[in-house]
Amino acid sequence: MAEKTAAMFGGRPSNGCVLVVDDEPDVRKVVRMTLEKAGYDVLEAEDGEKAIQEINKGEHPLLLDVIITDIRMPKINGVEAIKYFQEQYPRVPLIVLTGFPDLDMATSFLKQGVVDYLVKPVESEKLKAAVAKAMEQREIHHL
Repeated sequence: MAEKTAAMFGGRPSNGCVLVVDDEPDVRKVVRMTLEKAGYDVLEAEDGEKAIQEINKGEHPLLLDVIITDIRMPKINGVEAIKYFQEQYPRVPLIVLTGFPDLDMATSFLKQGVVDYLVKPVESEKLKAAVAKAMEQREIHHL
């Protein structure tokens, strides 16, 4: 995995590969810059449909370490995308990043195994901590 990711991102070592799914380009940019500074490789998708295409293109599904997704997006929304990711890629931890805080929704997602529920605008330290926590959970699942 690390070798494949390193090859995709210019050969430099990486803390892991994160897919950011959000229909707001500015949000994706801020999240990408924050995580790249922390040593992660970051891919972007503007909605659930593009995210699913990104993961499944080519002969081999893309190996991701963490997926961060918005909820309210066109085409395939975050709820549908999360369901798909959990069914097809159960070992990849998910983080919700939304502009619409909803306690019931947050509780429901966390019960379904989502690692964290973050509200925009998210502080960079909180974002990095959530990704680190998700990475730890992924490592535990590999054991």
